[in-house]
Amino acid sequence: MTAETIYELTVEAPPGDLIAYDPIRLASALRIEDPSRLAIETDGMNHALVTIYPSDPLADVELPDPSELVMDDQGRIWVGRYHNGRPARMRLYDPRAGSAQRGLLFGTTGAGKSTGLQVILAAEKRSGIVTFLSDLKGGQSVPEARDNVDWFVTTPEGAMAQLRTVWLIMQARQVRYAAAGRSKFLMNRPDPLLNLRIDEANRLLEKGAPFRDEATYYIKDIGRTGRSLGIGVHLSAQAGHLEELGGSDTLRGMLKDGEVILLRWTSTMMRQLVSDGLLAAGQSLAPIPKYAGAIKLISQFEEAGDEDAPGTQGSGYLLSGPSPTSRFRFFNVGSTEPVEGLDPEMLALYGDGPVRQLEKESLDDAGDAYAGRLDGPEAYAAIFPMEEEDEDGEGSGGGGGRKSGGKKRPVAPGPAMPEPSKPRARTLAERVQAVLENSDGDLDAAAILEAVNADGDRQVRLGSVRNTLTALKSN
Repeated sequence: MTAETIYELTVEAPPGDLIAYDPIRLASALRIEDPSRLAIETDGMNHALVTIYPSDPLADVELPDPSELVMDDQGRIWVGRYHNGRPARMRLYDPRAGSAQRGLLFGTTGAGKSTGLQVILAAEKRSGIVTFLSDLKGGQSVPEARDNVDWFVTTPEGAMAQLRTVWLIMQARQVRYAAAGRSKFLMNRPDPLLNLRIDEANRLLEKGAPFRDEATYYIKDIGRTGRSLGIGVHLSAQAGHLEELGGSDTLRGMLKDGEVILLRWTSTMMRQLVSDGLLAAGQSLAPIPKYAGAIKLISQFEEAGDEDAPGTQGSGYLLSGPSPTSRFRFFNVGSTEPVEGLDPEMLALYGDGPVRQLEKESLDDAGDAYAGRLDGPEAYAAIFPMEEEDEDGEGSGGGGGRKSGGKKRPVAPGPAMPEPSKPRARTLAERVQAVLENSDGDLDAAAILEAVNADGDRQVRLGSVRNTLTALKSN
């Protein structure tokens, strides 16, 4: 094999058999030390293409020109490249069905989820799409997006305000479209596409989160009804398992029909993707290691090198695309080294153009939270009407009952909205399980103890962790 040779093998199993493979075993059989040189695609049945590259084909994926991010006439944005150099595109709008899309972006810590999200957000701005963004990492995940989306919030209360506002906009559009005899959404005729994006969505939807049930309700209803009204809902998460996304089979089923991007994952997540139908039976994905390149064994009698292996951030699979088992990589964007403050190269990705805002016909329905682009409790109070409770804890409902002196609770016109549920304290078993599921490798009890005590919950001792591990192994 010469340095520049690319080999492609066509594989076919006998009729009645399905192709199954282990990427690492296959690389070993082909005497390929660096698995990133190997690309495997199957049709989920008995055909496969195996491509062998002289080096990692996704080591560097540059964006030719930010103007290329503009959505095409098929409602797709260009977000990166596949291993074979072909463009990786995700759909935001289906012009044939006249519908907005919904989606999921998964990835473990350090998998490049935030950078991928920046590419998507920049494409939405350049495409004239209205974007509401909840950055639930306190605004740290995608800080450059703050002035480049229509409404940017950083708190669970702000996320709930955005959900409620989008739901009300959806109702307003539904009335207008019905009156006009329209059953489908037509891009910018006259309304713009509106996308609600929630980053670190697991913080809003995981077990014990205060707004879990309420947020799940709104996401499901917007996902079901909003598509034909030009409204999409998209979640980005570090979820180790799908239960962290609202615990709702309806929600998971809804999102499986949308655009799903999977970056580096946990083994638990992979099992669930197969069992939940996000991958067809017989299909499998080659694992994405944290670092690319061959693993070199260095004897204790040899001098060790100090070169760092290149990372694989941004590499993943577009499960809803035409090649779900073909590895792709988001464009490498932003500065190569950390900078003080906002990244100028990331800001340049968004461009200097104006941010698209909501249509004026829906401004009254959107209300004060949107008008002021509010965040936190202030945003929540502005969009969820409040009533005062009487001495028995019952709402006055504006009917002149005796007031308790200022204690208030939310009242929800439209869908039933109970008060935010109180978070349930997680058990130690749940905390340990979360650490194990989000780990890239094996951890000893001491490492698990350190991770558990860093999750913000109560501190525990090493003996408790060991006892919990023993109990988990026996179950």
